[in-house]
Order: sequence, then C-alpha cells, then structure tokens
Amino acid sequence: MRIVLDTNVLVSGLLSPFGPPGEIVRLVSDGSITLCLDARIIAEYEDVLARPRFGFDQDDVAALLDLIDATGEMTAAGPLPVRLPDLYDEPFLEVAIATSADCLVTGNIAHFPQEGRGGAVVLSPAEFMGVYRAGTRTGDT
Repeated sequence: MRIVLDTNVLVSGLLSPFGPPGEIVRLVSDGSITLCLDARIIAEYEDVLARPRFGFDQDDVAALLDLIDATGEMTAAGPLPVRLPDLYDEPFLEVAIATSADCLVTGNIAHFPQEGRGGAVVLSPAEFMGVYRAGTRTGDT
C-alpha cells in the first residue's frame, strides 16, 4: 500500500506506540506500507520531529528519516486547484493526488474538505487501519 502520512499521525505514533498511529509507524518501519512524499513533506517531518517539546532522541529521528527517505516514493507535485483551509496541509494532498496514493492518512480530516480533495481518499488513522486489516485478511496490500 502507498499512502501519504500527515505529520500529526507520525508524531502521534512516535509519542504513543499503541493505537492506530503507532501501528501505522510500525508498518512504515517494517516496509509494509510505502510513504509517498516530496521535499516539503520531508522538511516538515524534520522540522517537527526536531522540536524539543516532543523529546525525541535525535539519533532515532535521524534513523527514521533515513528509512523514510530510502523507502519512500518521492514526487514533484503540482498545486491544488482549490486552496485548503490550512495552507500547510496542501503539500500532503498535492502528493496524494500526484502519486495516486491509496490514501492520505491524517488526524485532521476537517482540514481536507470533500470538495477540495481532487479525488484523493482521506482517512483517519483508525479508518486506515480498518481498511489495511481488511485488505491483509484477503491477501491485498
């Protein structure tokens, strides 16, 4: 499966390894799912994961970012035809559309109004895990 992962899900999964965000981070780490990215998303991951308030070990962060960089699918995405309420969310949707990712996974579904999604599927972490589990039971990934 190929997904775009919003930074809030990545941070949630690292802060609390239990629950859907933590499961998603494990699936990324073990190569079960591929992240679709661009340079803006990588830069946001780097910026947010380096914030002292989270207390992440920076060697662990560097290893995770190296893994994401090595296994992720990089693209150059074009601009959206419709602006989103939060401009910082636009790169995630742009990449989802450009790569035809299976979905964009976010903890902020409201930031991606239906009329602005350009056909991209936007799921919460719990919704994604339900879809993922259903697919793996039938042999699809």
